[in-house]
Amino acid sequence: MATQISTLLRKFLSMQKAFLAILAIFFIMLFFDTSFYTSYNLIDLLNSNSILLILALGETIVLVAGGVDLSIGGVMTVSGIIAIQLINLNIPIPIAVLLSILVGAVIGAINGYISVYHKTEPFIITLGMGVILTGVAQQLTDYHPIACENPTFVNLANYKLFGQVPSLVIVMLVLLLITYWVLRSTSFGSNCYAIGGDFEVAKYSGIDVLKTKTLTYVISGVTAAIGGVMLSSHLNSGNSIYGEITALYVACAVVVGGTSFAGGIGGAFKSAIGIILLGLLTNAFDMLKFDSYVPYLQSGLKGLVIVFIIWLDCYGRKIKREKV
Repeated sequence: MATQISTLLRKFLSMQKAFLAILAIFFIMLFFDTSFYTSYNLIDLLNSNSILLILALGETIVLVAGGVDLSIGGVMTVSGIIAIQLINLNIPIPIAVLLSILVGAVIGAINGYISVYHKTEPFIITLGMGVILTGVAQQLTDYHPIACENPTFVNLANYKLFGQVPSLVIVMLVLLLITYWVLRSTSFGSNCYAIGGDFEVAKYSGIDVLKTKTLTYVISGVTAAIGGVMLSSHLNSGNSIYGEITALYVACAVVVGGTSFAGGIGGAFKSAIGIILLGLLTNAFDMLKFDSYVPYLQSGLKGLVIVFIIWLDCYGRKIKREKV
């Protein structure tokens, strides 16, 4: 039994380079006198990365099925703004939130219809949709942040359970578990892996590939909208600049965690590891005050770590293919 556990552990660590990087960060921070290990910092770390992880869950499902969605930043921004504007019109918070999520689902359906049914390049289509949504957000806000006039809205993301854990973290964890279950324990999840692995084989095996792949974009739109509503609640404002680089950051983190752009490989917890790794890097660099020594050094180092991890993963896959 001990040998089997040891073998499984070695296999996991060899496949999950991002997890090793997380362990390395925790080890290195032992040698510095910071507040890195305090419960406040670790909970704040989860809280500050929860919205990105919510977006990453939908992105993961799309990537597993062989697609990509770069409109999530725009969906997040517009959905959050719409939620606040509806609430300011005295529409009840639950209805405003549901309508905002519906907007995300509709945008996802449009992305899926154009990308899947018309066989266009999803990278370009969703990137263009993100640009359109940024323009819509600017029109809705007139380039100015808007605040919610209902003070109850703030509690949606900031209410603290047991006096410590923000409700935003709870929402993220629930969505993480749901996404894991959908991908690993449902026929839809199995179909996503099959489509991402080989579209034509999945098609001839009887899977409704067009419908399934389109649905992944709808799910991505829904999770991005949820992230947008939670972000607006967390900050008590909506702003057209919130999602400018979000899509690329999330996609990068998801790939770092082990989900492949080629499709057929990945999972919810892998994406969580990728998001946490980039969040930990930011947190550790802030604690060590890197930018005070060399301006903008933090961004360069994060990019270096990302490139190194992806290279290690690609190199490992290449060695495995050569052995076969």
